[in-house]
Amino acid sequence: MGPTLLSFLSSIKVKDIIDIIIISFLVYKILILLKGTRAAYMLITIMLIIILLGFSEWLGLQVTSWVLNNLSGYLLIVLVVIFQPEIRRALAFIGESNFFEKKVPLNSSILDILVRSTNILANRQLGALIVIERNTKLNPYFSAGQYIDSEISKDIIISLFIPYSPLHDGAVIISGSRLAYAATILPLTEKEDLPSDYGTRHRAAIGITEETDAVAIVVSEERGAISVAHNGKIFTDLDANSLTDILESIFRTTIRSNG
Repeated sequence: MGPTLLSFLSSIKVKDIIDIIIISFLVYKILILLKGTRAAYMLITIMLIIILLGFSEWLGLQVTSWVLNNLSGYLLIVLVVIFQPEIRRALAFIGESNFFEKKVPLNSSILDILVRSTNILANRQLGALIVIERNTKLNPYFSAGQYIDSEISKDIIISLFIPYSPLHDGAVIISGSRLAYAATILPLTEKEDLPSDYGTRHRAAIGITEETDAVAIVVSEERGAISVAHNGKIFTDLDANSLTDILESIFRTTIRSNG
């Protein structure tokens, strides 16, 4: 046992270690990307099918092996069709951002402005959609919006969503420490199991967070309810405190103060 283990370890080269590290890192990043999405559950199902195929061949179950072998032949096509949103999101995440980059920091003063602005908009029942850009750049969606490039302030955010403002439709995009764009048109989610009271803003908030790693804050015009969308999921009926808690949990490793 001892000599065999030593022989195995001595046969490992530096390039083998580098190979393992690279694959492990890529698998880790993919799992993080799929976490909380339907793709994660489908991936588990596929792994179970592969395990079942191995057992069926080992036990000599010919019919089961034949069915699973033929099923696996169409597996790639099925994956592309089912995981289309996740694949699109993954390609956007890798192609439009630094795959090895750490999370973009969110200044605590900006977070405070966003929370206070959202709370005022909700109290006045002014519909709003605020998107916070993170690692995945939102440049493809800028062309449909109005370039602003202003400082982030409560008064500016509220004024943009006043009904008679020419920019009140669409989303405001926060990029870094700047209010980058307003009246931006975002992709709508294709989910069909959403509540009937979800309007275009809610569907756009879910849609942009399905395709990117952005965070979207929504204020309902009908009820003045506050929601946050992240990773294709939406958290509803929030107050100022719960909104702060969710944003801090999302940016918990990156929030920092001016001081």
